[in-house]
Amino acid sequence: MPLLEAVIFSCLWAFGLGQVKLEQPEISISRARDKSAHISCKVFISDFNNAKIHWYRQKPDQEIEHLTYIQRNKTRPCTTVPAGIGTRTGWIKVFAHGTKLIVTPPDRNLDADTFPKPTIFFPSIAEIKFHKVGTYLCLLENFFPEVIKIDWQEKDGKRILTSRQGDTVKTNDTYMKFSWLTVTKKSIAKEHKCIVTHTSNKGGVNEEILFRSMKKELAAIDSEKIEDATLQLQLANTSAYYTYLLLFFKTLVYSAIIAFYLFGGPALCGNEKSS
Repeated sequence: MPLLEAVIFSCLWAFGLGQVKLEQPEISISRARDKSAHISCKVFISDFNNAKIHWYRQKPDQEIEHLTYIQRNKTRPCTTVPAGIGTRTGWIKVFAHGTKLIVTPPDRNLDADTFPKPTIFFPSIAEIKFHKVGTYLCLLENFFPEVIKIDWQEKDGKRILTSRQGDTVKTNDTYMKFSWLTVTKKSIAKEHKCIVTHTSNKGGVNEEILFRSMKKELAAIDSEKIEDATLQLQLANTSAYYTYLLLFFKTLVYSAIIAFYLFGGPALCGNEKSS
């Protein structure tokens, strides 16, 4: 299962260096052992005269191996890498993402239904209520080959969001993988999508799995907070009312005691003296 990567070398002083871009459309290609495979690479550069395109191969547990390079429509084998790579007067290198070539047994049916099958999970109410965040999870199962790329975005956004992924796990003759995205409570009101890149996707395009907005759940949580606040206010008012009554009755009792000693006490003493 060799891994091929396209590399471009340009002079440090070459104009348009910041516009150099390499694209390898396929993240993986599966072929039977006796079949050939075509691996493509698109190069975007302003001046091709000062550039070389190098192809490398890396087999499992082996060092990267240089295969050939192309310069001005000339292809030639090369056994050495140009000197001065990484120095001010030499060449610099830009790697593409690479394409993984997977060699399968001749009896393997590569036309089988092996695209990723998603199962989605939404944030729980408890997580949103007590932790102020929400976690979306996308489980992908029964796909082949194992090479897969998963990204997350807001539905109408272009920025790739920070997410996490589990390991790719083999199950019988296919694979499974899951990825999750944790967002703030404010972002839960937005729609999100999980973008899956896989060589077996239908139509050869990325699959976009939409996660709906959770506005209703947020409204319910906020409504509970309002009810809780109202109940707490009612309890506070009731408590204050009974506290007031208790203090009022205490005042009456104290007033009666003081009145007894002020008016009733002296009269009793006078009667005793007159006898």
